[in-house]
Amino acid sequence: MRSRLFPKSQRGTANHGWLQANFSFSFGNFYNPEMVQFGMLRVLNDDTIAAGMGFGTHPHDNMEIVTIPLEGALTHRDSMDNEATVRFGEVQVMSAGTGILHSEMNASQTEQAKTLQLWIFPDKQNVAPRYDQRSFDLESRRNSFVTVVSPEDKNDGGALWIHQQAFLHLGLFDAGQTLNYDVNIPDNGIYLFLIEGEIEINNQTIHERDAFGVVEFNSITITTNKPSKILVIEVPMKYND
Repeated sequence: MRSRLFPKSQRGTANHGWLQANFSFSFGNFYNPEMVQFGMLRVLNDDTIAAGMGFGTHPHDNMEIVTIPLEGALTHRDSMDNEATVRFGEVQVMSAGTGILHSEMNASQTEQAKTLQLWIFPDKQNVAPRYDQRSFDLESRRNSFVTVVSPEDKNDGGALWIHQQAFLHLGLFDAGQTLNYDVNIPDNGIYLFLIEGEIEINNQTIHERDAFGVVEFNSITITTNKPSKILVIEVPMKYND
């Protein structure tokens, strides 16, 4: 097993007035050659968007994009004629594939919105673009991980799916819990992002908004020191041959 702590203090930042952004990996004007990606995970942005503001229409292609609202809601519009509002408690996926235009705007004119957005390299190029979203009740499954995204060929219908051998799990945990995370696919790695709380892995304390990467493992044990909200991103560490 090999592991590395990614303290929140090492993230890139940007203040655009309407947008307060934190970048786990090189993005925009932030570049760190040691923080370009983690396996097939290319982007993890932690954004606060002012009321009535957002990301105007812009293009993407050949990327799997996952959006997780942490507070408030976003209004989504795209070139496939989808229009939807994704709220706290929901997860949104978009396969950009051959190309898509979309916008993501704060749905409120009075309250800020907070979101996580992830970009994951796909295992298939130039697929037909697609969009989906789903609600997940984490509270009813407290103290366990809920699979919110999985590969299409390993999807049981309870999670959203993407074009990659990747899994995303969210969980709410009370203090004093000990839990194991078993890797789904040998040779995958995990990038654990602590949304809230404090946990320990391998005698390493992880604080709110820190991340912890683990590779070459079968299982890890996580202990919660405080009530915690955890996102685990399991991804291949190299492109498919």
